[in-house]
Amino acid sequence: MIGAGVVGSSLVGELAERGRDDILLIDKGPLSDPGGSTGHASNFIFPVEHSKDMTQLTSDSRDIYREFDTFTNSGGIEVARTDERMEELKRRLVSAKAFGEPAELLTPEEVEELVPYVNTDIIKGGFYSKDAGTCDPLRAAELYRQQADKKDALRTAPNTEVTDLHVENGEIRAVETDAGTVDADEVVIAAGLWSPAIAEMAGVDIPLTPAVHQMASVGPIDRFEDGEGEINYPVIRDMDTQMYERQHGNDIEVGSYEHRPILWDVEDVPSIEESPLSPTQPPLTEDAFEPSMAHALEIVPEILDDPGAGIRHSIDGLLSVTPDGHPLLGPIPEVDGLWSCAAIWIKEAPAIAREVSKWMTKGHPDIDIVAHDHVARFDEYGETDEFVKSRAHEGYQKIYGIVHPREQWESTRPLRTSAFYNRQEDLDAAFFEAGGWERPRWFESNADLVEKYADQIEDLRRPNEWDSRWWSPIVLGEHLHLRNNVGMIGDTGFGILDIVGSDARENMERLCVAPMDVDVGDAAYTPVLAPNGGFVADLTVARLGENHYRVITGGAHAGQDRTWFDGHLEGDAQLLNRSSEFCTLGVWGPNAEGLMDAVAEEPMTADSFDFAELKDVTINGVSAKALRISYVGEFGWELYAPMDRGQRLWDTIYEAGQEFDVRPIGTGVYGETGRMEKGYRLMGAELEIDYTPAEAGLTFHGVKDADFIGKDAYAEGIDGETAATLCTLSVTDHAPDGGEPRFMTGGEPILDRDGRVLIDDEGRRSYVTSAGTGPSVGKHLLQAYLPDAHAEEGRELQVEYFGQQYPVEVEVAGYGGVFDPTNDRLFRNEY
Repeated sequence: MIGAGVVGSSLVGELAERGRDDILLIDKGPLSDPGGSTGHASNFIFPVEHSKDMTQLTSDSRDIYREFDTFTNSGGIEVARTDERMEELKRRLVSAKAFGEPAELLTPEEVEELVPYVNTDIIKGGFYSKDAGTCDPLRAAELYRQQADKKDALRTAPNTEVTDLHVENGEIRAVETDAGTVDADEVVIAAGLWSPAIAEMAGVDIPLTPAVHQMASVGPIDRFEDGEGEINYPVIRDMDTQMYERQHGNDIEVGSYEHRPILWDVEDVPSIEESPLSPTQPPLTEDAFEPSMAHALEIVPEILDDPGAGIRHSIDGLLSVTPDGHPLLGPIPEVDGLWSCAAIWIKEAPAIAREVSKWMTKGHPDIDIVAHDHVARFDEYGETDEFVKSRAHEGYQKIYGIVHPREQWESTRPLRTSAFYNRQEDLDAAFFEAGGWERPRWFESNADLVEKYADQIEDLRRPNEWDSRWWSPIVLGEHLHLRNNVGMIGDTGFGILDIVGSDARENMERLCVAPMDVDVGDAAYTPVLAPNGGFVADLTVARLGENHYRVITGGAHAGQDRTWFDGHLEGDAQLLNRSSEFCTLGVWGPNAEGLMDAVAEEPMTADSFDFAELKDVTINGVSAKALRISYVGEFGWELYAPMDRGQRLWDTIYEAGQEFDVRPIGTGVYGETGRMEKGYRLMGAELEIDYTPAEAGLTFHGVKDADFIGKDAYAEGIDGETAATLCTLSVTDHAPDGGEPRFMTGGEPILDRDGRVLIDDEGRRSYVTSAGTGPSVGKHLLQAYLPDAHAEEGRELQVEYFGQQYPVEVEVAGYGGVFDPTNDRLFRNEY
């Protein structure tokens, strides 16, 4: 374990708790404060995030700190100076309800009752999290080490610098230090902002950069003199100025994320010997802090105007910032046995350590932390210095920002573009990014479709600015055009992974739920499961040869799936990542058959192609593979062609398609409106490690004879009773109290008619996993897991959105579509 801050020490203790007794903890600093961000972080814990997993990790960490008697429950208040921020606090309250954290909105007067020194003249109100508080991470880290030591599981090596990592044949072998070399076949890099430098020793990347968080401690404060302990008032987060103010004994800490992003290079961080305080506490950049202090004087003037007080301590505290703001967790696939556990904040460190320890000892965590899988989500594209710095610079300003769930990154784009990109740009595509790929969400060139289908979509347009942000009614027009004519969708940035070798079939049987002994040329949709039966992946597998399988997966999850498959292959089987070699073009709709049969040399009809059949086709000199499959519920194909011939493929189909009224269609249809009407599930939304295929309605494969990971749990789910069922619901009134109609975006709690959040027998709360408008059915649709007692079609429930409750009705309980439920359009009555 490289790094003895709260992350590394927590992981040491959690691994020891799970039976590991061979742990060496190394840090170049002393114990108990080795000099990283653990020693200078402000250490407050606000548990509510707009993310289920991060809220759960933070609340679990709070509970761990509490068990160690290192948590003080002071409460916390986020105050709003603007109307826009008050709306955001309403959204935050909805997330608190969805993910199980007590919270309430306060008037300025109620804020003043809890924190009398806040200037309530300049605020609109506040969000009160009564279970927020502060922790002592240095003490918690020490207790974790003691816990491991009592189990005879730990040796520590403080004041010891790692100088190299020895890698042989793609496996970690040893750690070289200035005190000697130790053999190790498993190494965790938990070195905070030094993690990239450690990773470089093994020839791999951990994409983070040190960034400054400014803080000044002002005191002594008369008001705090008679208090007991470290803190007696709720922590204040002044969200609109990106600041916080919190009592710390007789002082008040003023912390800021408001200043310009100040990024460091790892190699410029001073040594312990060179640092007046510690390597991560360089002197304050005073000019950057001036606006922050002015704002602090506005929000807590009584405290900061204390005549006896002065700045007693100030720093540019260094912390780790990643390209997307998430931690960097999990195995590093280039080096077997090497793990990353970096870029983790104090507030979630112990729980993340607990989940990573489970990942290391039993193969999977219990909380779905797949979004933070280190290498997977950057998948060979997002690890350059320019990318990391640019995204960190942009992301730093989002830490206290109001971030829309559909909001797109702006820096370092475009980066990954398909062969279709130039043509799509000519058609005024609105590009969204997934897995680094530029994917059209809609096309401004299709604006005429809004007028064409005005009667069908008028009631589905979104008058509220928030609801319509990063969205366009053109999506609805494109959807209806595809349903009525034909659309071409490309490129969805698919991950394409080939599994080859004499043991390919045995490996694929072991990794996939669906039978893999299909004929060459056939494909199968299949979940991939963790040992507990939860979802790891959701993808299509085609058999290209006796010993050759092709995994086709979503671009946003390609790296995660590559890591999983590569880490579980045995014997004579290897994985070839071909994602950048092929482009994918989908052609779907009632006129797809006529269009494709006209351009291909081979027959492309319902009679010549079975569903899920893969064939070689030639289109104007372009050799491609065509798979008859659909994620929008319409007849058609996905075409996979070499990237260097993709533009010719696009041009041929687009030009020939004018006769069939073809239109380019964006992923707003493919990934949202089309799939929601059909009730198709999405990995990372409906499909996660916390729910089983039986609950998701994905057990139609039955239980095959061959063993596969998660088989026992999968079979038990089929035979036993489930606690929840994935359902599709529709909003029945978008303005129940009059006024402006609203359209949910996802993450909102599902309530009964009395306003209580639904909770299943396993304690899981019901919330919207996906939301999207269904133009063909004239309804705004939601997916959510409901307790089985409520999972019945026609059941009337509610959804809460920005503090308002809206009536909803269960349209489909279990698997199935609101649109074309018998799949006549998809199968053409073949089955």
